[in-house]
Amino acid sequence: MIHVVGHTAVDHISRVHHLPKENQSTHITDRQVFFGGGAANIAAGIAVLGETVTLHSCVGDDFAGSDYEHWMDKLGIHRQFFLVPGTHTPTAFMFTDEAGSQMTFFEWGASKAFATAEAPVLPLVHMATADPEFNCRVAEKSEFVSFDPGQDVFWYTKEQLESILANTDILFANQHEVQQMCTTLGVTKETLINEVSMAIFTMSGNGSTLYKDGAEHLIPAVPVTLADPTGAGDSYRSGFLSAYVRGYTPLTCCRVGTVTASYVVEHVGCQTHLPTWAQMLERYHAHFGTIEALPTRG
Repeated sequence: MIHVVGHTAVDHISRVHHLPKENQSTHITDRQVFFGGGAANIAAGIAVLGETVTLHSCVGDDFAGSDYEHWMDKLGIHRQFFLVPGTHTPTAFMFTDEAGSQMTFFEWGASKAFATAEAPVLPLVHMATADPEFNCRVAEKSEFVSFDPGQDVFWYTKEQLESILANTDILFANQHEVQQMCTTLGVTKETLINEVSMAIFTMSGNGSTLYKDGAEHLIPAVPVTLADPTGAGDSYRSGFLSAYVRGYTPLTCCRVGTVTASYVVEHVGCQTHLPTWAQMLERYHAHFGTIEALPTRG
């Protein structure tokens, strides 16, 4: 069982010619509404890949009976939700320009309840974007912790990052989040890597890098036609974690994550083109060769 902690949200994804500077505007060329939220995206990806997953999240009055609830039921996502009366489920407004750069505005809504919620005790948890203090409490109580600060990295204090990293087994981040963590902590990238047992840093179209046991492994991106980068990081994590609990080596897990992400970015929306394990394997074989054999369990 994989547990995922963080936001469930409704995504409003817009395409723009360019991201405007302060006090300027731009034209929206396309806008669509999708199921989203970093933690929910990861949980959905894990479920479609065939692993058992429980999502720990906050939702408002509008979630019960909604299309989103029916979608999670269909995927078989187990849920431990904080229902916050008088609020609505969080909403994200994302704007992506023609170069693939992105800007996000996030309305927390029900997720404000994370600040005072009781943290669960979990055997294996991935912490996505959520309240920093709540994530600190989850990390302290859980046995095995995977942490992804996401775009909320700017809300973490030095003390909060130090607390979480002290309890983190796997750290996920993109190049922008790595830079911000280093700035907040006042450390180098190398020092940050040494704070955890394993670090995976993604670099958009330039692939990702695995840091473990003093070694550095570059995993190239799978070339596809990009429709929307939203959700690429979430799908990478769902692929990695699904492979990890099956017993694959970290390098293979990174390759699985890369392949999983390649499916998602081909379509607009974070949960509109999630691959099954069989679909993932087909593309994995085409780009990375035969997947490693798992050791026989006695």
